[in-house]
Formats: sequence, structure tokens, C-alpha cells
Amino acid sequence: MTTPGLEQSQTYTFAASSADPMTVRRLGFGAMRITGPGIWGDPADRGTAIEVLRRAVELGVDFIDTADSYGPEVSEDLIREALYPYEGLLIATKGGLTRQGPDQWGPVGRPEYLRQCVHMSLRRLGLERIDLWQLHRIDSLVSLEDQFGVIKDMQAEGLIRHVGISEVTVAELVASQALVDIVSVQNLYNAGNRASEALLEHCTANDIGFIPWFPLGNRALVAEDGPLAAIAVRHDCTPAQVALAWLLQHSPVMLPIPGTGSVAHAEENCGASGVTLDAEAIAELNALTPTE
Repeated sequence: MTTPGLEQSQTYTFAASSADPMTVRRLGFGAMRITGPGIWGDPADRGTAIEVLRRAVELGVDFIDTADSYGPEVSEDLIREALYPYEGLLIATKGGLTRQGPDQWGPVGRPEYLRQCVHMSLRRLGLERIDLWQLHRIDSLVSLEDQFGVIKDMQAEGLIRHVGISEVTVAELVASQALVDIVSVQNLYNAGNRASEALLEHCTANDIGFIPWFPLGNRALVAEDGPLAAIAVRHDCTPAQVALAWLLQHSPVMLPIPGTGSVAHAEENCGASGVTLDAEAIAELNALTPTE
């Protein structure tokens, strides 16, 4: 397995052309899996969750992605306990999804609710301003003008620094950009699921950060005897590191955020930044038949 650490990791600058850019290492950490089963409740071992967060930062991660709905609230609380006052870190969070139980999610985009989401995230994280706040899902029952109107208001009020959006099409992104500046998009994407390829191409062409959630795909994709195994052997790394390295090489705006509740897996994931896939490996990965 490639030695952990992000010393070789390239960086990405959100809002590079603005007067208020933010630069991070491209391999981040997704803080969804530090909660309980079904992304519901506390983790089985709170101490381990704290250790995972701190170890990721020790290894060079400076971009942490979370959401108020993870737990709910649990992930943000753990991040504050483990990492506050966040020196040198960009803590991104999301709002707009409600929870009814394990693995249950429902979008609510009413302006008053989105404002509540931001204020409560600020309180839990101990911040005066959220550097990157992302609308977790567009609510089809609320107009875009109402949803992004309140987001733009909160940005003007200094509560939000930059705005992102999650699980959208190219058309939805363009429509959203007409209402507020969007610096990042977070969609499901990995080597085995490229349904958002057109969106990634749009983001690459327009220098919009693309944050792929579920970057390792399903267990079969990164299994020791799976489709990436031979590539991993040739590159002296693990299949999971191959999957992450491919994402990093696939587009300069890609910011994978692998999440885990295990210190060992966090170290393995961070080691992907030291893997450079050769042309043969890239061709093999590009030719993979989607499995999800």
C-alpha cells in the first residue's frame, strides 16, 4: 500500500477568479461515515470518530465536507470537538435535507428552513461564517428564486462565504448560476458510475469544483479481487487507491472526499495522492463498464 500522506497532492482553488478565493488540497475527507448506521445517531465509538478526523488532518487533509443532516447534527458536532478552531482547514457543510430515520432523507427548500439550517450549522461548528455552504438538494416544491434568493441574502449578510450545490443536472446548475455564484457541485460519481460525466465536463470547462460523493463506488469495485485489482498490483497500491487516483487524474477540478470511520482506511485513502496511474491503467479504467 502506498504510504499515507498528501504531500504530493495537487491543490484546487474555489472561486479562483473572485476577490475571495479558497485553495485546498484536492483529496479531502467526507464526514458522513463517522455517524451511526444509516447515517443516523452517534457512532459506535465516539473516540474513534474523533481520532479519524484528527488523523486525516495530520496526513494533510485540509478540506472537510459534512452536512447538518449527517446524524443529524452528529457529524458537525464531532468535527467541532475534534478540529476546532480549524486552523488552515476549510469546513464545508450542507443544508436542505431533513431526516425521518436511518437512511431516510427528504428535501425542504423553504427559505425560512434554509436560513435555520445555516444558523444552526454556524452554532454547532462554532463559526461566524461558513466558507462553503452547499444546498444539499433542490426542492422541486419551492421555486429556485426563493431557494437561491435566501442563500444569496445570507451570503450578502456574511453568513456564507461561497455557495455550492448537490445532485444537479447541467441545466439545473446553469439555472442556479443565474441566481447566485456557484463555486462547486457535489454529485454521485466514481469509476463505476459516470452518470454525471456531462456535468463534470461542464464543471471542468468552467472551473467549477466537482466533489464526487461515493468516490470509491460499491464494494465490488474496490475489492481485492475486483476489476481494479490487477492495476493495483502493477502500481504497488490498493484498489481503493487506484479508484481515487483515477478521479484525481480524470479532471483538474475533481475533489474526491472519501469517508470512513476507520483510521486505517483514512490512511489508505490519503495514500492515493501518491499514486500516479500510467496510460495503460487510465485506458483500462476509462473502458470500465458502469456497474451501478
